[in-house]
Amino acid sequence: MSIETRLEELGITLPQAAAPVASYVPVVIHGDLAFVSGQVSLVDGELLKGRLGEDVSLEDGIKAARGCGLMILAQLKAALGSLDRVERIVKLGGFVNSTPDFTDQPEVVNGASDLMLDVFGDAGKHARAAVGVPSLPRGVAVEVDAVVAIKGA
Repeated sequence: MSIETRLEELGITLPQAAAPVASYVPVVIHGDLAFVSGQVSLVDGELLKGRLGEDVSLEDGIKAARGCGLMILAQLKAALGSLDRVERIVKLGGFVNSTPDFTDQPEVVNGASDLMLDVFGDAGKHARAAVGVPSLPRGVAVEVDAVVAIKGA
């Protein structure tokens, strides 16, 4: 089954790949790896801003991380032409804008991790980091980057 078909089955429509807001490119392909720059928490076309443990709920944090994951997929599709070129999600790095006493960063970043598993099955299983940070660009709640193995490099 193609990944496009899988996305349709899951009822997922990918957002338009966002243009960079600073001096970087969204995806760098080197050999058989694609390195996806950090994607910030866009939910329904709007930045989800705030801090976990302060003014963003755990549930909204999970949605924010899923939004980051959707943008990772959109960036990959734009760079590769097709998500069928994804061989495996190798690693996700999750950054959660959170207060010092907030400790549920792993649950937040599951929003992106679970999306990769839903879309790619076993090929979506990955290594991961989920860390709390005192702030993120534009005040967003979550940022996630990715390393992805690709076919046909």
